Amino acid sequence: MIGNEDHDNKKRMVKTGMCIKNGSVKLGDTDMYYVSFGDGDRKLVMLPGLSDGLATVKGKAWLLVNPYRKFLKDHTVYIFSRKNKMPEGYGIKDMADDQVRAMEILGIGKASVCGVSQGGMIAQCIAIYHPEVLDRLILAVTAPSANEVVQSVVSGWIEMAKNEDHVKLMTDTAEKMYSDRFLEKNGRLFPVLARFTKPSGYERFLRNADAILRFDVRNELGKITAPTLIIAGGDDKTVGNDAVTQLSERIPGSVRFVYEGLGHGAFEEAGDFYDRIFAFLRETGTPV
Repeated sequence: MIGNEDHDNKKRMVKTGMCIKNGSVKLGDTDMYYVSFGDGDRKLVMLPGLSDGLATVKGKAWLLVNPYRKFLKDHTVYIFSRKNKMPEGYGIKDMADDQVRAMEILGIGKASVCGVSQGGMIAQCIAIYHPEVLDRLILAVTAPSANEVVQSVVSGWIEMAKNEDHVKLMTDTAEKMYSDRFLEKNGRLFPVLARFTKPSGYERFLRNADAILRFDVRNELGKITAPTLIIAGGDDKTVGNDAVTQLSERIPGSVRFVYEGLGHGAFEEAGDFYDRIFAFLRETGTPV
């Protein structure tokens, strides 16, 4: 059963005929927001990182579609938030289980899944515990466990959130994500933007962050059978630089690409990030 499906929000661009949608799926006593673009037969599910704990994708389809426009003739892309109400102790595997349930409700069927940062952790659990729903797997700037770098960074963010110091949280996040070149150009904007993006509360963020600290599937990676592309930044201050090696060495047949000079924000800074993903979806297993 689909709840709050927002059929009235389904729109089409006049020039391209591309379908753009804002929607939600009912999961128990709560729901999960998503946006989707395109009408293609190939399905790609995108799972965002920890920032989803501060702001969901609700109503943002027209803001998020741009990187995908040229790929939507052949693909339908879904971007999912985590569900709105998360119980205490809610873990990454729980998020994966709920994500698969949402895909089933929407009739997505077998799909490729791309997870970014925390979304990549969820994607790993989908690949390990729900291989039947997975076509191809893309893991971007993520890790197979809460290593020392992850523990230090995320614990710091948790403390900032508990203190409701949003400016410090946003500034530190930017410093941990972006390259020095990007920060030199845009760094002054983050404290200003933070003042306009403070959430009404931090419980959702804290539940997401706590789940990261308890995550570890290193011993399960050998169970992943889907063709896998791993994308990393060469100077990742959020998950560390060893994470990509751990993933690629333990996931059978995986291929990897590292953006030298970029960090955790490679998915925003690299101009060919989405080209690389969709090239992999077209040519599974081909080195990129």
